[in-house]
Amino acid sequence: MTQTYWRMILRMVAGAVALVCAQGWQPAEAQLRIDITQGNVDPMPIAIPYFMGPSPKETTVGSEMVGVISGNLSRSGLFRPLDPKSFIQKADAIGTLPRFGDWRLINAQALVTGGVTTEADGRLRVEFRLWDVFGEQQMEGRVFFTRSDNWRRVAHLISDKIYERLTGETGYFDTRIVFVSESGTKAARVKRLAIMDQDAANQRFLTSGRHLVLTPRFSPAMHQITYLSYINDKPRVYIYDINTGQQEVLGDFPGMTFAPRFSPSGDSVIMSMARNGNSDIYVMNLRTRAVVRLSHSPAIDTSPYFSPDSQYVTFNSDRGGMQQIYVMRASGLDVKRISFGDGRYATPVWSPRGDLIAFTKIYKGRFYIGVMRPDGSGERLLTESFLDEGPTWSPNGRVLMFFREKPSDSRGLGGGSRLHSIDLTGYNEREIPTLGDASDPAWSPLIPLPEGG
Repeated sequence: MTQTYWRMILRMVAGAVALVCAQGWQPAEAQLRIDITQGNVDPMPIAIPYFMGPSPKETTVGSEMVGVISGNLSRSGLFRPLDPKSFIQKADAIGTLPRFGDWRLINAQALVTGGVTTEADGRLRVEFRLWDVFGEQQMEGRVFFTRSDNWRRVAHLISDKIYERLTGETGYFDTRIVFVSESGTKAARVKRLAIMDQDAANQRFLTSGRHLVLTPRFSPAMHQITYLSYINDKPRVYIYDINTGQQEVLGDFPGMTFAPRFSPSGDSVIMSMARNGNSDIYVMNLRTRAVVRLSHSPAIDTSPYFSPDSQYVTFNSDRGGMQQIYVMRASGLDVKRISFGDGRYATPVWSPRGDLIAFTKIYKGRFYIGVMRPDGSGERLLTESFLDEGPTWSPNGRVLMFFREKPSDSRGLGGGSRLHSIDLTGYNEREIPTLGDASDPAWSPLIPLPEGG
């Protein structure tokens, strides 16, 4: 069997991988596929033996990578990694053709094999293959080169490739979450900007906690974040560069309660501001810092969000007597109300796919996270609790993350807030572990690969 591969070379940069895929190999067209548009999807059984290496050190890295890959696929709710104790064939050689009958005996539908070796320059060479067990054919094959301390990101990239090949959708594992980490008592709450990988690994703080921070937002380029900070009780918006750790003041915005959001192109931000006692929607050009007012209403207009094509803006307003969701053109024209259900609607966020708008709904003292089409049709509620707020989309538009606050008891004890995720079908809700209380999550785009990749 041929062992040539597509090859794609990614130059080494700090924190990035170098990916090489050999030229010439073409995967056979396979029928193995998960339909993720259904509701309660039965997870696909998938076998992922440890990635072996010529030394115990490389084998250890390989086993840790398999742990990350299995965790990613399992948390998606679409895959069920099988217990390694059930494996009949031990995949200790990446070039060996699997004994497909052995894997069928344990009901594996897909198989992932891989290996880890060390190059002369100290880089790790990680190779993996995805197999259709019943079709007895290879579906995907890749080789990655990376620094020895960057193996975790390669595991996320492999997870994305498996997800993409078996679902037909873009993966979302090679991403980060920025959020507000909370600690201290209710009377002396400390809120710091924090960041982590989407699987909750590599958590670290970005700000010291000296000043209150709120509502972080990612830029489309991923390396910049906007957030709102209160200094001397005055709201100030910052832009934080993840790569350099540097931050700059975007401006002082009296009356602002939410940080601006980037436009899809990243060259402007959209925000709500209160001027002369009235809250409206504004857009700021980040190059010229020129500000243009979009909405003109005596009501409270807030929480604006661009559509993926930048042609429209969704926001919430009480101009109809109760807080509801509206859509208008990016010019501010053709304002239309799209939410008509019972209760109040808030924090609309447009899906990266453009097909849905997620929102927070408040009805009879309960909070919900839901979705509807941009014309207001097809409303579905995905979660319900004492307080669910702040939905944010995965970059493939298939998963939502939000924060949930629990009520305190009569003595003011308990409570706290945690991050949760749920898929678009309303199944597979999971709590995301953080070092303390957490709120206001923002999901990054896929982390960019180096130029030349």
